[in-house]
Formats: sequence, C-alpha cells, structure tokens
Amino acid sequence: MVLALANEMALRATEFKNEVVETIYFGGGTPSILDIHDLRFLIDEVFANYKVVKNPEITVEANPDDLTETRIIELSQNKINRLSIGIQSFFEDDLKLMNRAHNSTEAKKCLEIATQYFDNISIDLIYGVPNMSNKKWLQNIETALSFNVPHISSYALTVEPKTALHSFIQKGIIPPPEDEVAQEHFHLLVDKLEENGFIHYELSNFGKTTYFSKNNSSYWLGKKYIGIGPSAHSYNGISRSWNISNNTLYLKSIAENILPSETEILTKTDRYNEYVMTGLRTIWGISLDRIEREFGPKYIEYLNQQSAKYIEDHLLFVDDTILRTTKIGKFLSDGIASDLFMLN
Repeated sequence: MVLALANEMALRATEFKNEVVETIYFGGGTPSILDIHDLRFLIDEVFANYKVVKNPEITVEANPDDLTETRIIELSQNKINRLSIGIQSFFEDDLKLMNRAHNSTEAKKCLEIATQYFDNISIDLIYGVPNMSNKKWLQNIETALSFNVPHISSYALTVEPKTALHSFIQKGIIPPPEDEVAQEHFHLLVDKLEENGFIHYELSNFGKTTYFSKNNSSYWLGKKYIGIGPSAHSYNGISRSWNISNNTLYLKSIAENILPSETEILTKTDRYNEYVMTGLRTIWGISLDRIEREFGPKYIEYLNQQSAKYIEDHLLFVDDTILRTTKIGKFLSDGIASDLFMLN
C-alpha cells in the first residue's frame, strides 16, 4: 500500500505542476500506526514529486492508544510538526458509549507527553452525548484547556447505523441525542474557548492566533488539493474526483499505472453552493462582491433575497459586503446555507 501511495503521487505530479504544496495531512483512518520509516518515505515522496513551501504544515492523525512515549518521540524527530489527536472525551463512560479503543487515562497521558514534544497539537471533542450534563461538558473543556493545546475541533455526536450506540438507543438503554442539548453544549464551548483566547474560525474549529489548521482552512477557502489513497477526494477548482474505496482494486489499478478514480465536473451552481456552504461556516464569510463577480447578477439577487429573512431574524448580518452568521446563527449555519443554495 505504501508503495502504491508513492506511485499515485508520481502519476499525479503533473496535476500540481503549477501549484505549491503548503500542507501534508495523514488522515482518513489511523495513519499513526504506520511505521516511522513509511511516514518518512511518503513525506520524502511528496517533496520529490511536488513543489513544497519551506516549512509546510505536516499533520498526523492519531488516537491516544497509539501514542506511546516512544511513538511520540519518533514522530517528533521527523518533519511532522502537528498532531491531531482523537480524544473525544476525558470521561470513561463517554468513551465506552462511543466504542473508543482508548480510555480516559490514556487520553490524559498521551497529552502530557505529546505537549512536551509538539507545540502544534489539535484535539477532537464530542458534545451532545446522551446523559452528558452541562457541568460534565464544561469539565471536559476545562481538562482540554489544562494541557494548553492551541487548537480544538469539536463536533456534535452523530449516531451511525449498525454501531453499538445505535443498538443501545434502539433498545432504549440510553436516550437518543437531543438537538437542544447539542446546541446548548455548542454555545458553552464557544463562550469558554473564546474566554481562553481561542478564535472560533470555523463552525467546528477553534484555534489560538497562528494555530488555525492550514490544511482545513485551505479546504474552506476553496484551494486546490490532491487526495492520495483509497477513498481519497481531490479538488482543482472546477472538478472533484475520488478514488475507489476497495483496497484490492486500488492496488491493482495503481500497479497498472491507472488512476482508479471518478471525476465530477462542477457546474456554476455547484461551485456557488459549495462556496456558500464553506463560506458561511467560517469567520471569512461569503463575499457578496465575489458572488457577483464570479457568478453574476442572477446569483447575487437570489442570495440577497434568500438571506433577507435570516438577517431580519439576527441569524445573518452583512459587514462591509461580507455575509456572515451572527453568534446565535453560527450553530445553525449548515441549515441556513442549505436555504441559500441555488437549486438549478
């Protein structure tokens, strides 16, 4: 698989011949279990096939149970300069409910060690968990803050089919997540993190100044990216492509120097809708000037018409030709965005 990833990079080098790589992100599973030599090899292959900025952000996703002290030191002694750690919760009962492999002790221990070797660390936290009180949620946030991490990503709990959590809810063992609870947790999170110097720069992301995720920000700002490996998605501004998810078929195609991907050409309406969706989730908002310039009068008139009721309800506001969500509207931004979409 590692050699196939390197081969795909080489096969696709021409796609980025006029671009400069600013971030390298190892995600989509648990890449931290890769041997350190494999990680180093893949990073070197990026540098060999693409133009790369002097100090790129290089992130590795990891779970606490993978991050032993030895592993953390190994990662720190390479070009990797950012860790994204799937903590989810510091409470044992939450972790069991979410069927996580790590426990609370491992969550705290890995952060104690990681913060000694890495300056740039992001952690994930989940809110809206059934039976989680506001007090307990605030304790989770305060525990995270005690480790002085500069970036936190936080998401509402979603119940996936065929999971233990789904089964527990169906059997009535635990109650289903409630939107009202999730919304309350969200606002507590925003207030607590902003009090502690974090900037709420995207719906689910909070960073100290200079610690915004460059990888994620590139996506929200509509920059081009290449995804390498099974199921990976890519975007070049006018089309989106995605690799086949089946590992065996992926390996077979790459061995034959064939890219196992499908491509969708984005229409003007697709691109408008994507910009509305990503822009509304961020502090950068939606530029009304850009809508008019790139998409034309039909789109700006439609956007103004659709957004009027949300402005009246104090969920959206216009600041110097930038359409943004208010603090109250932020939690509802995905729903609002869908109402601003052009349907044809």
